[in-house]
Amino acid sequence: MNSHTNPALVLRLPAWRSRMVLLALVLWFCGLAGRAFYLQSMHNNFLQQKGDARYSRVIEITAHRGVITDRSGEPLAISTPVESVWVSPADIEITAQKQKQLAKLLEIDNAEISKRLHETGREFVYLKRHLSPEEAAKVVQLKIPGVFLQREYRRYYPAGEVMAHLLGFTDVDDNGQEGLELAYQDWLAGKPGSRRVIKDRLGHIVEDVESIKVPQEGRTLVLSIDSKIQYLAYRELKKAVEAQHAKAGGIVVLDAKSGEVLALASLPSYNPNNRTKLNLQRTRNRVITDLFEPGSTLKPFTVAAALEAGVVTPDSVIETAPGQFNIGNSTIHDAHHEGALTVAQIIQKSSNIGAAKIALALTSQSLWNIFDRVGFGAMPRSGFPGEVSGKLRSYKTWRPIEQATMSYGHGISVSLIQLARAYTVFATEGKLQPLSLLKLDTPPSGSFVISTATTRAVRSMLELAVEPGGTAPRAQILGYRVAGKTGTAHKLEGGNYAGDRYVSSFVGMAPASAPRLIVAVMLDEPSAGLYYGGVVAAPVFSQVMAGALRILNIPPDEPSNHVLPPTDFPEIKEEV
Repeated sequence: MNSHTNPALVLRLPAWRSRMVLLALVLWFCGLAGRAFYLQSMHNNFLQQKGDARYSRVIEITAHRGVITDRSGEPLAISTPVESVWVSPADIEITAQKQKQLAKLLEIDNAEISKRLHETGREFVYLKRHLSPEEAAKVVQLKIPGVFLQREYRRYYPAGEVMAHLLGFTDVDDNGQEGLELAYQDWLAGKPGSRRVIKDRLGHIVEDVESIKVPQEGRTLVLSIDSKIQYLAYRELKKAVEAQHAKAGGIVVLDAKSGEVLALASLPSYNPNNRTKLNLQRTRNRVITDLFEPGSTLKPFTVAAALEAGVVTPDSVIETAPGQFNIGNSTIHDAHHEGALTVAQIIQKSSNIGAAKIALALTSQSLWNIFDRVGFGAMPRSGFPGEVSGKLRSYKTWRPIEQATMSYGHGISVSLIQLARAYTVFATEGKLQPLSLLKLDTPPSGSFVISTATTRAVRSMLELAVEPGGTAPRAQILGYRVAGKTGTAHKLEGGNYAGDRYVSSFVGMAPASAPRLIVAVMLDEPSAGLYYGGVVAAPVFSQVMAGALRILNIPPDEPSNHVLPPTDFPEIKEEV
């Protein structure tokens, strides 16, 4: 029987069911169309982000750090381009063999590489920073998907250890960590930029889409330093430290007229281009951050205070016999017995007794005032990180013996740059010049702290100190008049002065008729048998000052028939 003829076998569906199915299909298609319209036209951020994540990257553009130059434009610190290797753990596709090759190229343990490659919670992981172009090219040749290169900059210092303590260094991210690199971080660093690119699965950039933020390059920093004088100062200081077996040393050269620092060196030094094995003790800039008792280099200020107060004149006679002077239970000694000395001869022969008697003729406040006015006990404001103020106790607490010893530099602490700056008053007719590590277009005027008559009188006494019969004939320079003062101070250890450990120093200026330069030299614990400042520090001054005067073309002020004394000329001993 045919199914079409048998009514029992004919399926009859209600008309409303077919219409419902049709309506459901229409609504379903409308829903899909609406959803598609919503996602693609009204709320497409999610899909766009997912799509971009497959091929689009925002790359940071590192800002070029500013160059540091000397006063003549000679580069002292520059940034050179390097490559850093990074991975996107989510995109990495690497075989065990390729991973071993990568670890070998980067000189990283394979287990460490594996750990970094599987940091799936991060999109950016450095494998190694600052590769040379040759090393980076070998990494690229491996063609590992998900391994990328990023252009960065590494700081390079052409002068190496010669400028190390002044410039400091940067870290792996090119941020200043020491010295002027740290002090002028904001000036030098600049601001990084960014751009959007399209990369293929191997990390190659196939399209530069847009620049999001333009990088701002760091600015150039022009220092007051003269590279030629800096090399000269470092060389001579190093020779002296090695020859005298000194623990450390420091030297600073100032322009007496402007207060600009033309050279500054400290030993022991280090190589800022090799930052993997830095010794923190070597990175300390002893010229600015270390304190020492200046010894007899302070006597000119004691005499200046007495001249200002009208207590003495350069020709006033002070009795220093019999070579010792008792104050209470304490005794002050001279290294040599001289008898009656004029004030000028006290400076020339560096008499402790003479300086102490002059100081005791003053009120404690008068002596303190002169020390305070020339900058002792206050920050030198050089702008260098870690600079120290030194120690100058209030005059209200001084006992007579302390006032006496203060006159020849015991009981007070200064930095070498403080001491050099203080001597600008004797070179500029009484003006204390502010310090500057940056080149100045217009020198500051400074401030008068001592009368012109006093400074000229003291400068004449300082000339006597470097002539035969003084403590430092070895400081003389052929063709130039020199003025300066030696210091040989016992080191203070555990509250007592060590009998065989010294800080030897010399501070001087030239040409003495119209000083242009000030050089201060310090040797810490010379131990080769010689320790007097006139023997170990004064020759360094002579060599550096002579070279600096020639470099700057400063004309001689000494008669052409001037002859230097022989090097074995007997010197007046000095010890405090």
